Amino acid sequence: MSILSLFGCGKKAAHAYPSDELTARDGTPIRITFFAHASLSIEVGGHCIYVDPVSAEADYATLPKADLVLITHSHYDHLDRAAVEALVTPETDILCDRTSAEAFDMDCHTMRPGSVATPRDWVKIEAVAAYNNTPGHLQFHPKEREDCGYVLTIGGTRIYIAGDTEPTPEMKALKGIDIAFLPVNQPYTMTVDQAVEAVKAIRPAIFYPYHTGQVDEKTDLDRLVRELDGVTEVRIRPMA
Repeated sequence: MSILSLFGCGKKAAHAYPSDELTARDGTPIRITFFAHASLSIEVGGHCIYVDPVSAEADYATLPKADLVLITHSHYDHLDRAAVEALVTPETDILCDRTSAEAFDMDCHTMRPGSVATPRDWVKIEAVAAYNNTPGHLQFHPKEREDCGYVLTIGGTRIYIAGDTEPTPEMKALKGIDIAFLPVNQPYTMTVDQAVEAVKAIRPAIFYPYHTGQVDEKTDLDRLVRELDGVTEVRIRPMA
């Protein structure tokens, strides 16, 4: 994979947002656009996937319509029905966890940990359990609610978007991850030490810390980069 350039998401976007362009294993161009916090998009072959769109993070009405929308869980900073409605067309597929599915009148694909979907012939989506497992933090993202992270396989490249979670057995068991988005903020998701543990377990070629802000305790991104020197390429993008 290689970085080609930095542009906004979608050639028709009214506003430019920072993004990275990469090349998948089979040569397919992939553009990842970073809005903020946990909101991002992945563009491939003129198609757009939006992950956890939230109106406060982008003007979605000005962006290309969605082929796919992925929702990891039902918290307000991940599930925003207004943002989703600004993006969808009758052809859009919404994939979400079972709690988020209750928020939609329209049809959506309910994903549960372990579910696999192929909504388009250019992407496979696997749902991965996302939850807290540290005593005192279990209430933030309880395992029994069945929140989801997702592994997207595009052009042979595997992109893991973890959602809100701590290092779990399900995460550590993942294989062949090329790009990983892992949340690093306290007290709700990972500490820096937990993020280092997770990255060392799954060994992505590229690691994007995301969901790193909007809390009182700031994430020490400098230490995170130092701790992972020689392990993976850490890319800091505006995902606070």
